[in-house]
Amino acid sequence: MMSRLAEQTQAEQSRGAQVALVATLGLLPFLDEIGADAGRVMGPAGIDASRLNGASEGSLALSAYVDMMERAAKISRCDNFGLRYGRQFPASSHGLVGDIALAAPTIGAALRQFVDLFPLHQEASQVGLRAEGGLLRLEYRILDWRIFDRRQDAELTIAMFQNLLRHAFGPGFVPEEVHFEHPNPGHCGEHEETFGAPVYFGQCTNAIAFRPRDLNRAMPGADAGKFSRLLAEACMRRLPRGAVPLAERVRGEIRARLPDGYPPMEEVADALGVARWTLQRRLGEAGLSYSDAVQQVRQALALSYLSLPHLSISSIGQLLGYAELSPFSRACRRWFGAPPEQVRAERLCGKKTV
Repeated sequence: MMSRLAEQTQAEQSRGAQVALVATLGLLPFLDEIGADAGRVMGPAGIDASRLNGASEGSLALSAYVDMMERAAKISRCDNFGLRYGRQFPASSHGLVGDIALAAPTIGAALRQFVDLFPLHQEASQVGLRAEGGLLRLEYRILDWRIFDRRQDAELTIAMFQNLLRHAFGPGFVPEEVHFEHPNPGHCGEHEETFGAPVYFGQCTNAIAFRPRDLNRAMPGADAGKFSRLLAEACMRRLPRGAVPLAERVRGEIRARLPDGYPPMEEVADALGVARWTLQRRLGEAGLSYSDAVQQVRQALALSYLSLPHLSISSIGQLLGYAELSPFSRACRRWFGAPPEQVRAERLCGKKTV
C-alpha cells in the first residue's frame, strides 16, 4: 500500500509547480528584437507563440518556463538574456500580484503584499523581505531542486524587482548590492551597469539589497478602492503553493548552503521548520539519508560547474563546500571515475560523463 507521504509526493509531481503566463509579457517582441526564433524558444515548452499576447491568462509549468529562458539564451547567443529581458520588464506587468503592489497605500504595504502574494504568481518559490546589516534585502529563489539550471530566471527576476523598487522609490533608486546563487558567469560588467551596484555570485540566495527608506511614503499610484478590490480577488483566486516534496526541499536547502561548507543538518532542519529527528525519519521514509542528499547535490552541481570553462577547478571545489582541492578531486574520481580536469575536458568536447 502506498504511504500517505508517497501519495502526496506523487500528486505534487504530477501537477508540477506553475507560473502565471503573464511572466512572458513582452517576450515575443524582445525575442524578435534580438533575432531569436520564438517557435524554437517556446515550442519545447508547449507554448504556441502565435497565440501569446499581453492579455494571455493561465499558467505553465515553472520548470518549462525556466528551461525556456535558458534555451532563449542559447538560441539567441545572448548570454545575459535573462538580465536584459528583466531590465525592460515594466513594473506594471506583474499581473494581479503586481497590480496589488502598485495600488497599495504605502511602499511598505506594497512590498509586504508583493512578498506575501508572490506564490499566486509563481509556485515552489520563495520571496522574502528581511533586514540584515543595516540593509533591506528583497530575496528570491526557486525551492524546487529539480529545476536545476536557472541562472536566466534569477537574473531576469532580480532585474524585475529593481524595476518595481524604482517605481516605488523613484527612477534614482540604486541598490547597495545584488546577490545571485549561480557562479560568476565570467563577465559581470553588464550586471553592475544594470544595477549600479556591486554584484556578488555564488551566494545562498538571489537578492537585491538597499538602504531602508521611508516605507510609509505613499506609492505613486496608491488607490485604496482598487487595492481593496484586488486583494479580495487575490483571496478568491489563491492558487496552491506548489508544495515541493520534502526530499527536494532538503536538496534545495543544501544547495543554498554549500558555498559556506558542508551544511549541518540542524541548519537545514531549522530552515524547513522541523526537528532534526523528524527530518531524518522523513528522509528515511523517502529512501534517502542526509549524507546521500549532500553527495547528490555536490555531484550534480559538479557536472554543471565543470561545463563552465571560466571557473577554475579550485573555485568549483569551494562552491561545492570543499575547503581544499584534494577532497573534491577524490570525490570526482568516486563519482565519475576521473579527476575533475578530465571530466571537464570530456564535458567541453561533448563526451558524456556518467
